[in-house]
Amino acid sequence: MEVESTALEGVLLFRPRPFRDGRGFFSRTWDSAVGEEWGVRRGDHVQDSQSRSAHGVLRGLHGRGAGGEAKIIRVAHGAAQFVVVDGRLESPTLGRHVTVRLDDVDLVSIRVPRRMLTGFYVVGEVADVCYAMDRVHDGDHAVAVHHADPDLAIDWPGEPGTLSERDRVAGTWQDYLRSTAGAPDTEPVGASDSVLNGRAR
Repeated sequence: MEVESTALEGVLLFRPRPFRDGRGFFSRTWDSAVGEEWGVRRGDHVQDSQSRSAHGVLRGLHGRGAGGEAKIIRVAHGAAQFVVVDGRLESPTLGRHVTVRLDDVDLVSIRVPRRMLTGFYVVGEVADVCYAMDRVHDGDHAVAVHHADPDLAIDWPGEPGTLSERDRVAGTWQDYLRSTAGAPDTEPVGASDSVLNGRAR
């Protein structure tokens, strides 16, 4: 398994080496020894979740206040374009983003540190997205920023075919900056309702 760093500190790509033959393939999806070399311990993750989304669905941009939550994300079936936005208020790359395709061919996983915002657009017919999180999900601290915010200037593959109501009315990047959602280890006191607005991923 190979590991690649990205333009955002702590955002890592884990690339396995699947064995393929006429039956299909076999691949490890995580290697603790490799992860620990990069400071990532799978044992720190306490909750696994999975979503299924159809072609053209866009989910995001989502995050968590109160110190955030770290994630390891992969696509078990299908394909999606993932975006990670640096939401750490003290970070020199605050507001910048990286984009990566996750699919069931290359089987890449992305590690997302705490206090990031994530979103994805389904480019395959479907995308089954698997998350391992280092904190139990708490909708009371859910954060949403609009996917088309001009300050972020994210180049999505297309217009979303389906958006949740939460994502349709999500707050702006400026709302996020005025809140404390991106601050380290704090409760999101005084965050605007347009940023802290819902539970569903």
